[in-house]
Amino acid sequence: METAMKTMTDKKRGWGLLSLGLDAFAGLGLEVVYAFLLEPLLYGASMEGWNTWQTIVHWIITCISWGLVAAWVLRTGEKKYGLKLFEGSLKTVKLWQWALVAAGAALKIYASVMDWGGFKVYLEWKSHGTLLFIFQYIYYVFETLLFTLILVFAQLAFETWFKNRKIPYGGIVMGLTWGLAHIFTKGSLLIGLEGVAIGLLFGSLYLLLNRNLKGTMVLFFLLFVL
Repeated sequence: METAMKTMTDKKRGWGLLSLGLDAFAGLGLEVVYAFLLEPLLYGASMEGWNTWQTIVHWIITCISWGLVAAWVLRTGEKKYGLKLFEGSLKTVKLWQWALVAAGAALKIYASVMDWGGFKVYLEWKSHGTLLFIFQYIYYVFETLLFTLILVFAQLAFETWFKNRKIPYGGIVMGLTWGLAHIFTKGSLLIGLEGVAIGLLFGSLYLLLNRNLKGTMVLFFLLFVL
């Protein structure tokens, strides 16, 4: 009886944790509503036809929305499940783990350089100019926060269900959600599959960093922009 009750409790807790990860994913989807529905009506042009300040306003509104969603997800996780995700230290990460993290990061950066024909951060600065570049990279910070939360809460949910802390469940869920989102927004199956692969890599890196959220977010941001 006690085992059955614990199983039911774990099942319910897992679904609650996964729902928070999906809430973070839904938060990312707010940009789709802004960019493809509301703002084209307001500006009388699709995203490609926006001027500098219309683009900046879009990023500011999106960042505010994403920040509110992230704050709600984190607060709910702490209040309802006692999660203090920003605690912990990278001091527990062993040398072999750092070596694998470095190898994974190098692979991601190499793939990005091949895809972009150079370093993304330099090419975007050169293409957009300083003002747009600054706001775009603030936007990237909030995007990194939300997709990291998708990974973290999905990982917690599946670990609760299956009691295995070695499989990058969060990366699988992140890859599927992020990949599907990019198929829709970019109109490319290849980009979507790339998102799936990146999700798996990021999920593995998160585990290698011993689930340290601060270190993971910094690493993900760097890998996202380089």
